[in-house]
Amino acid sequence: MTDPAERTEDRTERPARRAAGRPAQRAAERPVERTVIENCAVATVDVRGTEHADGHVVVAGNVIEYVGEGRAPDGLENVVRRVDGRGHLVTPGLVNTHHHFYQWLTRGLAQNANLFDWLVALYPVWARIDEDMVGAAARASLGMMVRGGVTTAMDHHYVFPRGSGDLLGAEIGAARELGVRFNPTRGSMDLGESDGGLPPDFAVESTDDALAATEEAVDAHHDPSFGSMLRIGVAPCSPFSVTTELLRRAGELARRKGVRLHTHGSETVEEEKFCHERFGMGPTDYLDSVGWLGDDVWMAHCVHMNDSDIDAFARTRTGVAHCPSSNARLAAGIARVPDMLAAGIPVGLGVDGTASNESGELHTELRNALLVARLGPHKERALTARDSLRLGTYGGAQVLGRERETGSLEPGKLADLVLWRLDGIGHSSIADPVAALVLGAPAPVALSLIDGRTVVEDGRLVTADEDSIAREARKEAGRLARIAAHEG
Repeated sequence: MTDPAERTEDRTERPARRAAGRPAQRAAERPVERTVIENCAVATVDVRGTEHADGHVVVAGNVIEYVGEGRAPDGLENVVRRVDGRGHLVTPGLVNTHHHFYQWLTRGLAQNANLFDWLVALYPVWARIDEDMVGAAARASLGMMVRGGVTTAMDHHYVFPRGSGDLLGAEIGAARELGVRFNPTRGSMDLGESDGGLPPDFAVESTDDALAATEEAVDAHHDPSFGSMLRIGVAPCSPFSVTTELLRRAGELARRKGVRLHTHGSETVEEEKFCHERFGMGPTDYLDSVGWLGDDVWMAHCVHMNDSDIDAFARTRTGVAHCPSSNARLAAGIARVPDMLAAGIPVGLGVDGTASNESGELHTELRNALLVARLGPHKERALTARDSLRLGTYGGAQVLGRERETGSLEPGKLADLVLWRLDGIGHSSIADPVAALVLGAPAPVALSLIDGRTVVEDGRLVTADEDSIAREARKEAGRLARIAAHEG
């Protein structure tokens, strides 16, 4: 990617780097170190959609200092690395808005099932997870995403078997190890099968226990400061797995604590039927009735939305995590993303759990979002390549409430960015670099920075060993399968 003579050794610790839950070092302690990336195409994804055919990005500490056409400004001090980006495109880092890390251990199962049948098949397995399993699954999930361009990750963990250890802590530890900006949510389920819900009774918590654990997680881990590496959200699982009491009280808890709310919504026709039969209304109206629409809320999937639902989301600025591959894998349907965007709804992209999106990558969702949307009524006018890139970057930052920090390449924003190689066999004949990234084969990540720190170099993780992650995940997946078979 670069001539070694053009750069000094990359520094692991940078002056303005922020560890999870800790404030940035004061700039006065030592000179700010700079990284210069130049001679590359630049897609800023700012509000004007500014692009540079041959431009530069300068990073100072953990923030972006300059973005523009041509070479970087002369006279920059303390440049510790200079990257020649010829044949590359630099974009904001990708933002994943919905995931279930633990599902890495159950990939490839229930291959021909819809959502409800898939859940019924897998709940008994998931109810046997423990801390070591979740830690291995989180490292694998995060590693796969990060080496594919994700810089901000989210997880929705809602299965907490008794005596299973600190499952949320295992995820947080994995994110800290890999150096990922992380927005996990403490999920919950309290509506078991005997009370009319979908999950088996042994897979749910009591309402009070779930709320107490959620509040403890927020108090222990949430960092609301600018540039935080760790923010916690509140996330009861879905209308068919939680009680109305849990939804209402969880919303009140989140707003009292000043954190965001997340759940699944309008994913399938079966969910629509469940809500009408149990509550006498559709999912959107039901969630609205318990205070679950607002600009501090985002829903996963939102496939089956009518005009009234879209109007309600637009009016309240409720966000959407669009998961096109998972929606297709489970035959859920085609989300009305073009209509949502036209209405002004914040929309980002999500991998979803890798038991329903086995690739585990977000950059493939850029392409799939565009292609799936064009199967709908808007056809070729549904989404453009630049619309898809915006969904995966700035749109995701909006959905997570981080658009002032990340999601676009602008001076003052956090140095979360990706340099994609586009001069190889998979992309070199596509003149438009954004089209090459979105429509072409998955592009290799030449360099990825999170908070100004290098996390991927020439397509490989530099913060963790990929081979050991793979071995540990395989071992824990096998252990889970054996336990589930023995106890099933």
